[in-house]
Amino acid sequence: MNFLTKFFRPRDKPQNFYHFSGWPFVFGRPASGKKVNEFTAMQTTAVYACVRILAESIAGLPLHVYEYKGQGKERVPQHPLYFLLHDSPNPEMTSFIFRETAMIHLLLWGNSYSQIIRDGMGRVVGLYPLLPNRMSVDRDEQGEIVYTYTPVECGSQIKLRRQEVLHIPGLGFDGLVGYSPIAMARNAVGMTLACEEYGSAFFANGARPGGVLKHPGVLKDPSKLRESWQAVYGGTANTGKVVVLEEGVDYQQISIPPEEAQFLETRKFQIDEIARLYRVPPHMIGDLEKSSFNNIEQQSLEYVKYTLNPWVVRWEQSLQKALLNSAEQKRYFIKFNVDGLMRGDYQSRMAGYAVGRQNGWLSANDIREMENMNPIPEEEGGNLYLINGNLCKLCDAGLFGNKKGTENKSAP
Repeated sequence: MNFLTKFFRPRDKPQNFYHFSGWPFVFGRPASGKKVNEFTAMQTTAVYACVRILAESIAGLPLHVYEYKGQGKERVPQHPLYFLLHDSPNPEMTSFIFRETAMIHLLLWGNSYSQIIRDGMGRVVGLYPLLPNRMSVDRDEQGEIVYTYTPVECGSQIKLRRQEVLHIPGLGFDGLVGYSPIAMARNAVGMTLACEEYGSAFFANGARPGGVLKHPGVLKDPSKLRESWQAVYGGTANTGKVVVLEEGVDYQQISIPPEEAQFLETRKFQIDEIARLYRVPPHMIGDLEKSSFNNIEQQSLEYVKYTLNPWVVRWEQSLQKALLNSAEQKRYFIKFNVDGLMRGDYQSRMAGYAVGRQNGWLSANDIREMENMNPIPEEEGGNLYLINGNLCKLCDAGLFGNKKGTENKSAP
């Protein structure tokens, strides 16, 4: 047995480490010189907008527990997990707040951890989010994953088994621990912070670059002249004041042409950089420069398919793996409903419903359910599937005519 374990060992200890650079994968100062971490990154409007739109999208989707029923599926409101996921995972949070918080952790730290509270029979009775920056992942002597959490209020560590933690990892190198998008793109985020700081300083100095004060003589303390000038004429509040120069002092402004500074262009490019990081269409975070009424709807659909759908699948599979036991996974599954986000405009929906209704694969109640309307009673034909009378199977083509011809021949 010891001989075999040398060859069939579990994967190594999960580590939040960037092996390519040889340096610990932690938040540090990028080339811009700005300190980048999850809190400073959220101070930029582009990062805040991307994190908010993704977190609120996941939190606002309907989340249900379903049971396999032959060839179809059926909601199971009586399942204990249904109330936890759909309404309230714990007495302090709604389902929206819980999922929004967990998604923010995923988008900033690359991992979402939640403690699973179970009763004596092993059923899930509560979910509580845990801060990712206070969680470490390791393996014990048997190779099992162990989560170590250090609460904020005390320094004592809490050991949690894999069955006690709902862990949703983001993109990572080992499939066990995700890596922070902010840390991976800290140079881009740092440049965004530097641009905002430069803009703040630019307008704090009256939206003018610095200048040179020339004095014909020798000053014993030049700092006093500089400080007095800044106190009287510095800042946006002093813009437009009349300058009075004494003792032959001359002021020469140092100008920077806008085409050389390209400050606004740089800021616009950084918005696209952050949107690219989170794969969010720019129009969803307020950049409408390249958007129009013709392409916004298509971009919104692509956002659901290529941006939101991978997160939805990641959530669904993590929830099923952590909250359903082996026997339940064969009978139940957890699923987000994204149909509402995939719907087009009213005219397109009505045209699609008409095609489905006329071709027999949609009933009136099927359409009313998708439009969130009450069903028509069955005795009034709400569940009838209708087809167009002038359509028939290819093998039956000419059958009626042949039958009629035979009858005519047999007639006297």
